[in-house]
Amino acid sequence: MNDLAEKRSRRCNDDEALSARREEILDVATQLFAEHGFSETVTQALADRLQIGKGTIYRHFPSKCELFLAAADRVMVKLNERVDEALVGVDEPLDRPLRAIAAYLRFFAENPHFAEMLIQERAHFKDRKRSTYFVHRERTIERWRVLYGEMIATGRFRPMAVSQITDVVSSTIYGAMFINHFVGPTKSPDDQAREIIDVVFRGVLSEHERVNHDQRVTCAVERDPRGGKQP
Repeated sequence: MNDLAEKRSRRCNDDEALSARREEILDVATQLFAEHGFSETVTQALADRLQIGKGTIYRHFPSKCELFLAAADRVMVKLNERVDEALVGVDEPLDRPLRAIAAYLRFFAENPHFAEMLIQERAHFKDRKRSTYFVHRERTIERWRVLYGEMIATGRFRPMAVSQITDVVSSTIYGAMFINHFVGPTKSPDDQAREIIDVVFRGVLSEHERVNHDQRVTCAVERDPRGGKQP
């Protein structure tokens, strides 16, 4: 029994050591890919920086492509963890997207090399049907669909397709992240998140103009293409 417990303990320690080594390889590889690009990054440089043999790297990642894609996947795992942490204890539905967007923008502001990984994946792996970013987006977006559906059901959002809300919010923060990366942020992540929520959820039209706009849309729908009234 003691021998069995000892073997299990040793196996657990071995697994932890392998996991730690894998994480270390991915961490340094991400930095090198961001600094030098996918094509210019060589495995030997990674081994030298880690002070290990190339064989150790290949035991974890058989090719540079697999290493890069694993590093890109790790970026998204860490992003999702950061967003999850930001949502702990947040019960008010309208506060949840605000906290999530701020955490998302802050994550990439603090880790610009992570944004570089997403850019390089799109450049060097165009044959992939969906990039790592959008694979993870599909895995995590359901909770937002549920949240927005509940907001519509309770009358806090106007009736509309939930996918329309998730698509607009997702595209907006995706674009904001890259603009921040390329030209530098002009506001803090918290301020950017508040502005995105303000414009997307509250809109830009005044109450008076919204009424006028709804009336114009209603009139336009009621007219046929020749300008006559529908029966």
